[in-house]
Order: sequence, then structure tokens, then C-alpha cells
Amino acid sequence: MDFTVSDEAARGFDAFGREWGARFGADQPMPTFSPDTVGDYRVRTHAARMRDLTMIDMHSVLPLRTERPADGVDGAIQLYVVSRGVWRWGDRSGRSEHTVSAGQFLLRQLRQPKHFDTQPHTTAKIILGMPQTAIEPLLRNRTITGPADSAEIRLLVAHTNMVRETMADLSEAGERAAQNALVEFVKAVALGRFDDVEPQLTAALTQAAKDLANRRLADPDLSPTMLARELNVSIRTLQRAFASVGESVAAYIWHRRLEEARLALTTSPNLLSISELAAYWQFSDGSHFIRTFKKTYGLTPAEYARSAP
Repeated sequence: MDFTVSDEAARGFDAFGREWGARFGADQPMPTFSPDTVGDYRVRTHAARMRDLTMIDMHSVLPLRTERPADGVDGAIQLYVVSRGVWRWGDRSGRSEHTVSAGQFLLRQLRQPKHFDTQPHTTAKIILGMPQTAIEPLLRNRTITGPADSAEIRLLVAHTNMVRETMADLSEAGERAAQNALVEFVKAVALGRFDDVEPQLTAALTQAAKDLANRRLADPDLSPTMLARELNVSIRTLQRAFASVGESVAAYIWHRRLEEARLALTTSPNLLSISELAAYWQFSDGSHFIRTFKKTYGLTPAEYARSAP
């Protein structure tokens, strides 16, 4: 869901607070805002409630700071993964107790209300409502921060994205399994490691590996070994995860590179020659690329480019 709030800040955020409470439950109340602290603030949020857990993707257009501390249930576990901008927590004087910049995460247990403020265009993934009994012993009163590209956060983000896309189709049992898997990933974030033989984590491991591979398709170092290393699992664990969905890691990389080369032939056919296209997408040579392309699509790359509308 999206919210846009401008000069009618007080009235608009009252409505926002009511909607927030209705959607996410009274255990996650909104902080207090005012026209001075909001101004022409605009925020886009996409949120999903899964049993006791709330998953929120949020993007703020302009900066925001609270007029009074943001409330919450004492002891509540909260995870923030900031992909853009800066999110700060502190006291009324403006002194920062914790600052999370783009590319970082923060995992904490709420002990007392805190003020927070964001920079313009801050984008974050927020997870609330995690079971205290499962995670509190691992935190030991610590606030844990670290890089958002750690293996544990990569897998957690991949899992939450999958859950968000399939939420409407999940059965009660599926929703329970998805929540249990998410809790396991949060525990892994707290520990700095995860159980890579846990079967309920297989889908997220496969998706995280695909996401990483898709970002590095043109990288000559991309390989199953590199993906396993980046995700902090053994190559055997990664191969087993892919086998569970009926494909291999190497085959996925190969098919995706071929698909990107095909798209390049239709969207920018004159940008690269066939041999340059083959080299860019890491095929051994132009002849190998042509043979592989024809076997897959029934036409040579040149024929495919000419036939494109």
C-alpha cells in the first residue's frame, strides 16, 4: 500500500496511523508526527502481515523525524535493512545512538521508545513481531549491525521477497512454514551463521544464489564456486538446493547468459558484433555461442536479429 502526505500532515498521519494499526495490529503503533516534523513528507510502503510477523518495504521521499519517541512493545525484536539513505535512532537532542546507512542492517530488541529520523530517499526493509523466545537469547541485550550483503541478510531478503510475491496463495500450513523459515534466518543474522542443511531454507538459498548470479552475469569469475563462497555455504549445499528445483547452478548461469544475449540482439542489435556479444556474456568463442544459440532458439544470432520485429 502507498501513502502520500503533504501539508495536511496532522490529519493525514492520523489516517495513516489508523490504517497502520488496522493492517498491522495494535502491537505496532505509529509514532507521533506534527506538521513541523513532517512538512511535505511522502512515503511509499508495501507491507504484509504473516501470522505474528509484519514485513514492510518502505521508501521515504523527504526526510522524517519523530516528535515523540516511536512506541512499541517492550522486548519486541526489530530488523531494519537499509538499501538507500540513512536511518538514525537517538534522543530528542539529536544525538544518534545508532545510525544505519545504505548497505547496512540493524537487529535489536526494543527496550524503550526511541526517536528516529531518516534522510531523503531512504529505502528500507523492516521486519517486526518476531518471537522473543526464539531470538532474545541470541541477542543477549546486543544491538547487532553489519553489512546488508552478508550471506545471512542476502538469504533473509530473498525469502521475504518470495513470501511477499506468494502471500495470497499460501495455505495456513504454507504460511506457518514461511514464518518458521524467516525466524530461522533472523536467528542466523543474530548468530552470524545459519544451518545450511536445514531443508526449509533451501528455497531461499536457491533464490539468493539466482539473485546474485543475475547481478553478475557478465562477470568472468561467476561460477557455482563463487556463488557458494559469497553465500557462505559449501558447493555441495548449493548444488543440492538447486537440484531440489530440478536444475543445476551451472545450467542456470548458462541459460541466463544466453537469454540476456538474445535480448541484446532484439533491443540493441547494432551495439555489439556477434563475437563481441559472445565475449561479453562469457561464451568461449563466437562459434560456440552461435552453435549454442541455434540449438536453443532454432536460429543463429544473426538470423534471430533479422527476424526480430
